[in-house]
Amino acid sequence: MSQEPKQLRREPGQMSQEPKHVRRGLPTLPSLVVGTVSHTRRIPLRHAFTHRQYQWLVDVDDLPRHGWPLRALTRIEARDHLDEGRLGGGIRGDVERFLARRGVPLGAEDRVVMLANARVLGHVFDPLTVFWCLAPDDSLRACIFEVHNTYGERHAYLLDVDAAGRARTDKAFYVSPFNDTSGEYAVGLRLGPDRVSVTVGLDRDGERVLTATTTGVPLPATDAAVARTAARHLLMTWRVSALIRAHGIRLWARRLPIRPRRPHTQEYVR
Repeated sequence: MSQEPKQLRREPGQMSQEPKHVRRGLPTLPSLVVGTVSHTRRIPLRHAFTHRQYQWLVDVDDLPRHGWPLRALTRIEARDHLDEGRLGGGIRGDVERFLARRGVPLGAEDRVVMLANARVLGHVFDPLTVFWCLAPDDSLRACIFEVHNTYGERHAYLLDVDAAGRARTDKAFYVSPFNDTSGEYAVGLRLGPDRVSVTVGLDRDGERVLTATTTGVPLPATDAAVARTAARHLLMTWRVSALIRAHGIRLWARRLPIRPRRPHTQEYVR
């Protein structure tokens, strides 16, 4: 058995198994969360951008089921998340096993709501996926924060979220070639019928290194809404991959130092 990562302020066995706080309603699921992604790097040099984007907000037990040709823009697959559905049960099965290993049970009536990108013409890159695990009364049982890098690796954090939607966790995964694994994430989450947002700040030695925010308005994922949104955000996931590399090249050209990377074990998503 591999050693579990140090992620929480409490040991997994000490984590409360009761719902933490009640949320004030959810959007219609599945929804398209249409808005922006912004990123501000503060040190050692300043670099900022904002881009339009959309993501999917879904119940993992009721994934989008659109006919052709929209199916080519809306596929959400287990192979793109956590343990790739390796042991069965799809995305939900992976979530259940991930939580169980950390001492958090997921009941049969609990829902798993996921904020993620779908495959677009066969391609997906999902810098960040968030899983809200909700009791039948929509109170929060657990929150999983899954981070992907451009090297084909992923890491999942079990967040200890307070009633205001805030959490902190040690950084344990190499994401950007310009940051090592030192520091701490300060996370802010909002899941509501009128707004869905995720803010992640990286703090190191008491100083904010960077802040990234995705925010948007959830819209029911009707065929018309999907077609309209996809037309306004052409090749969404392809653009995500291209923009990440373009901004990386700009930072490299400005002589921001590259940090060495070590291969990452899959044990942290199981």
